[in-house]
Amino acid sequence: MKIGVLALQGAVTEHLRMLEQVGAEAVAVKKREQLRDLDGLVIPGGESTTISKLMHKYEFMEEVRRFPAEQRPLFGTCAGAILLANRINGQAEAHLGVMDMKVERNGFGRQKDSFEAILPVAEVAPDFPAVFIRAPYIMEVGPSVQVLAKYDGKIVAARQGACLACAFHPELTEDDRFHQYFLDMVRAYRG
Repeated sequence: MKIGVLALQGAVTEHLRMLEQVGAEAVAVKKREQLRDLDGLVIPGGESTTISKLMHKYEFMEEVRRFPAEQRPLFGTCAGAILLANRINGQAEAHLGVMDMKVERNGFGRQKDSFEAILPVAEVAPDFPAVFIRAPYIMEVGPSVQVLAKYDGKIVAARQGACLACAFHPELTEDDRFHQYFLDMVRAYRG
């Protein structure tokens, strides 16, 4: 299975390493044309507004927005999760808007407030090491969204069909179970 990592900004190399570790063919996606033959796409952490501007500039938006309808999973981590949400607290417009959830940017504070925690993540692991860096959280979800994990009462991982979002950085650990879960999603949709 060929899975891309959107390589406009953010932690690209770490996701590529994790995807290869779980057996995927991983490619850094820098051009829109590369999206066509992918089975799934990871949108990494970084700065959501910057990634969104670059996606508009290089005309990625519409094609990436079609991924879930085409049964090709999307996985957004940290800023990537903000890009997937259809509502952003205090902001008039969403970016991709493919998941029915409202997110709070920098919900756990600034860079200096970064932390790590061991979390039970439904369907992934009972003890996943989560790295939070300027992390958002999910304030509310629609009825078709499955909550996978919470930290301090706040939703930090969720899935809606072919879309997977987490507020933390699984690619910055040595634990590849989140990427294995995404690869299993891709495999299930590919049939």
